[in-house]
Amino acid sequence: MPLLDIFSQDKEKKERNREKFKIIVDNREKNSLVISELVSLGMEVEFKHLLVADFLVKDVAIERKTVSDFISSMLNKRLLRQLEELQQYPNKLLIIEGIENRELYNDNIPGINANAIRGFLLSMLLKHKIPIIFTKDYQDTAKFLSVLAKKKETESGIRARKKAFSKKEQLQYILEGFPGIGPKTAKKLLKKYKTIKKLINTSREELKKDLGKKAEIFKLLEQEY
Repeated sequence: MPLLDIFSQDKEKKERNREKFKIIVDNREKNSLVISELVSLGMEVEFKHLLVADFLVKDVAIERKTVSDFISSMLNKRLLRQLEELQQYPNKLLIIEGIENRELYNDNIPGINANAIRGFLLSMLLKHKIPIIFTKDYQDTAKFLSVLAKKKETESGIRARKKAFSKKEQLQYILEGFPGIGPKTAKKLLKKYKTIKKLINTSREELKKDLGKKAEIFKLLEQEY
């Protein structure tokens, strides 16, 4: 066999064995400079219509905000809704991008002061349990995503056990399985109706008083498989 063929086959084998690191990106991020940077870092980018988050890396949902977008979405309350939606994922991150180019805490922003921003960040960490990463620019953001994609999972010790849900947590978990029912709504319904049986036996009209149009989701209980 010619020497050239040996090296050629070896190269092809290495290419096949090389692990590809995929990052799923929401369609609305197509024009972001982060995307081209991810490609230059060797990432495989797949665009999808994501209802929640801007990026999915393995099992981590990531919402990305530039500093200006973070402040504006904080003021118009859009960010609060997005944080609630992120709770559907066990692992989530918020990336605030561009702190090198724009100051995050600025008392000159109309309608909001620096301490209000600090308080909001603390609420995200303590109440919503969402970690925050501050990046310098789009290149820094792409590098964080790349490192996360390449990061290997560490195996749990053999003594590790799944956490057992309490009865209240089990009930809440069942209700959160319905589309549009988040932790806050699930707790509200359980406090009022006490049991899931009483809840599902309640008339649709009565449920609309608590849930509005969301009450229609309980039609699922009448659907055949």
